[in-house]
Amino acid sequence: MLEKLKDLYTESIQTHISASSLLPNNITQAAQSIVDCLLRGNKIIACGNGRSYINAQLLVANLLNRYDLTRPSFPSILLSLDNAVNASMMLDNNTDTAFQRQFNAIAQAGDILVAFSPLPHNEDLITNVINCAVNKGIIVIVLTGSGNDHIQGFLTENDLEISVPAVKESRIIENHCFIVNLICELIDHTLFSHS
Repeated sequence: MLEKLKDLYTESIQTHISASSLLPNNITQAAQSIVDCLLRGNKIIACGNGRSYINAQLLVANLLNRYDLTRPSFPSILLSLDNAVNASMMLDNNTDTAFQRQFNAIAQAGDILVAFSPLPHNEDLITNVINCAVNKGIIVIVLTGSGNDHIQGFLTENDLEISVPAVKESRIIENHCFIVNLICELIDHTLFSHS
């Protein structure tokens, strides 16, 4: 068991090392896009499916409450999977459009959609809302993994993909969590740094 644990640490560290050389420009661009959106008075809309829902929740928690600094709340909304509205959609067999319907009701020009899509399968819920955002001209930032090439087909030149160099879901999701923290730290630094 100890050897397995060491292998998992090594796998995680190697993924972070690869990401550190491939992703900084995209992460910086994502943070700047979010800063620009917030300064315009717009909001961040986040979503994730399955275990990625947790990372979407983390992003919204960091924006609404705080990341590191005590500061004003930033307008952000989590597209929800755990409420009565979603339960009614499930009853009507509209599960693949649950995010899309919520997004259509709240999204406005100038907002940003941040979507988490680690795996290339069972992602209709995510691709439907991405497609909806693109059709509305709303910028999309999507966090994916190495196997999600199909997502690129939904994006425009204004959108941004941050693709973790891994195919194992657990490595992708833990890297997405780290990227959320990086983005939030960059936002705080950009808006509130006194140095």
